[in-house]
Amino acid sequence: MAASHHVAAAPDDTGSTTESEQMYLITIAMAAEDGHKGPVPVPALAEALDVSRVSANEMVKKLAERGLVAYTPYKGAELTQQGEGIARTVLRRRRLWALFLADHLGLTPAAADAVACEFEHITPVEVAEQLSHFLGDPRVGPQGKPIPSDGEVAQAVIGLHALAESLVGRSVEVVRVDADPASHSFLEGQGIAPGAAVTVLALSDDGGCLLDTSTGHVHVSAGLAATIAVSG
Repeated sequence: MAASHHVAAAPDDTGSTTESEQMYLITIAMAAEDGHKGPVPVPALAEALDVSRVSANEMVKKLAERGLVAYTPYKGAELTQQGEGIARTVLRRRRLWALFLADHLGLTPAAADAVACEFEHITPVEVAEQLSHFLGDPRVGPQGKPIPSDGEVAQAVIGLHALAESLVGRSVEVVRVDADPASHSFLEGQGIAPGAAVTVLALSDDGGCLLDTSTGHVHVSAGLAATIAVSG
């Protein structure tokens, strides 16, 4: 029997939190990923998690008492450093499993994410790191969201911005593509997919972009450019 590959794992700080608590933490983290600035309102958390506002308010106060979120009345909650660390760990597991399910079992990105949501709370940190090694230590999940690495914050793409906001001549990395399936497939065929490096050659006044990709020079309309988030 072949020896298993051992991966040194970072300490796991999720054991002190329940599945419900973790869901609140990653919901706040994902709101920040999507560009939300400052505290996330309690009504927004309640809607995202399909719970009552009373329940959401009680949970947020509980998390604040434990030092996992900072709560500002009438404004909402944002993660503390400790809460962010837990959210990072859970999101890492979720997106690693989602990538495995999408790439190796053929699930759609949405279906893979839904199944991975069940695995994220029960996966030991050692298993998550073995999974990461098996997948080639990926940085982006099947839905174009970042896979946080050890030591990175949950909002793992500091400097994330729209493609059309890039500087001409700058090489950037595609982090997320929010286009419809047909457009997503078109862009992928042009070398524009999460994880790909592209160089901005020119920007038009209407927001369109001329890019240098692995397939050559590609013009992206303003509408499509608006669906592409990059870093760098």
